[in-house]
Amino acid sequence: MKRPDVSKQELFATVPVAQALFAMAIPTVISQLINLIYNVVDTFFIGRTGNSYMIAATSLTLTIVLLNIALSNLFGVGAGSLVARLMGRGEPEQAKCAGAFGFYGAFAAALLYSSVIGLFLEPILRFLGASDATIGYARSYALIVVVFGSLPSVLSLTLAHLLRNAGYSGRASMGLSVGGILNAALDPLFMFVLMPKGREVTGAALATMLSNTIACLYLLLAYRRACGEAPLSMDLRAALKLKPKNIRALFGVGIPSAILTGLFDLANVCVNILAAAHNDFVLAAMGIVMKVERVPNAINIGICQGMLPIVAFNYSSGNHVRMRDVIRAGRRAGLLVAFASIALLETFASPFSRLFINTSADHAETALITLGFCTLFLRIRCLASPVQFINYHTSYCMQAMGNGVATMLHACVRELVFYIPFMFLLDRLFGAVGLAAAMPVGEAFGAAFALWLLHRSLKPHKADLLPQ
Repeated sequence: MKRPDVSKQELFATVPVAQALFAMAIPTVISQLINLIYNVVDTFFIGRTGNSYMIAATSLTLTIVLLNIALSNLFGVGAGSLVARLMGRGEPEQAKCAGAFGFYGAFAAALLYSSVIGLFLEPILRFLGASDATIGYARSYALIVVVFGSLPSVLSLTLAHLLRNAGYSGRASMGLSVGGILNAALDPLFMFVLMPKGREVTGAALATMLSNTIACLYLLLAYRRACGEAPLSMDLRAALKLKPKNIRALFGVGIPSAILTGLFDLANVCVNILAAAHNDFVLAAMGIVMKVERVPNAINIGICQGMLPIVAFNYSSGNHVRMRDVIRAGRRAGLLVAFASIALLETFASPFSRLFINTSADHAETALITLGFCTLFLRIRCLASPVQFINYHTSYCMQAMGNGVATMLHACVRELVFYIPFMFLLDRLFGAVGLAAAMPVGEAFGAAFALWLLHRSLKPHKADLLPQ
């Protein structure tokens, strides 16, 4: 762990690579895993009812919940990456302006998004595949978590990005962890004690919104405190002083990052529509699988987020040899996690699936059908873990270097050229099994393209930046 007397600049510039990556990545991995609780814990407790229709409904709403992440990436990753690069260039005043711009931009975007969803909630849910059996549950969850809860959710994630990129990875992790732990504690209270039977989805939504709000308040206090110690600010006047070239640089990274998440969300929309076309049990099973597979993904995204500010700092300061070493170390760690996850998920696919669907509850017959689909889909989709990590890793590297064009190109090609077309093709040829198989196939093609883009991004700076 980094010593208390090591400054943020020393951590980025001179501390041994493994130690620096460990100090930055461990808190982000923890925060990613606990942040994952926000969605996974709802599915877990709803699964205790054995009601496949409730599970299917929350799976549908995941797509509009994930757009909160896209908005936070637009301003959090965009401004956070810019803060790290400006620190590397020795421009602390503009770094403060970038932090303030990201904060107020996220605030405005969250309010606009929640208003739009509130106006068109019913048709949106129907488009996403809600049936007459699931629409009531989906409406209740989305109204509370998205329409009323987007602002604290988006602000929490944005503030965490800004803190992390200024070197306060531990504070960002703590804030998100507070929300995740609260959600796990409040879910059973709201679902099974405070709400009547049959209203478990509403209880889960209330617990999630309250947890997000408390986490947001904690992160606001942490960010305000950091403003006195680091080049960060929440002064509106500072936001207005961000130079036009830096605004362009912020959106040059933030827009591709948001598009990356948005296209991932679009892919989930397509999965849900295709799964719902089979039946609600396939939809519920796919929803469970997407929650289980997010555990190794969360670890690897945490590694990438911890790596990003170190890469950005050394890229801007011209220390490309250190940047190369950080990229290599991050790739090795992520691939290790990915292959370990394949071994675990292939071996324990059924027990992991049973965590999210109670086959001994009132709806045992339909729950067993859902469980069978879930086990099969999980064993197929987990094979994508290594190539999925390569996609994450290369995207974060290009974001760190401010290469928004390559990041956006990768996001578009990965989802629109490979994954989504394979989804429709394989579903048409092989049914629900083909739909599950589209993930490893599409991600493999996307990873190959990503590595080519990263090679082009690194080549002008150092011929040996890629791992040998």
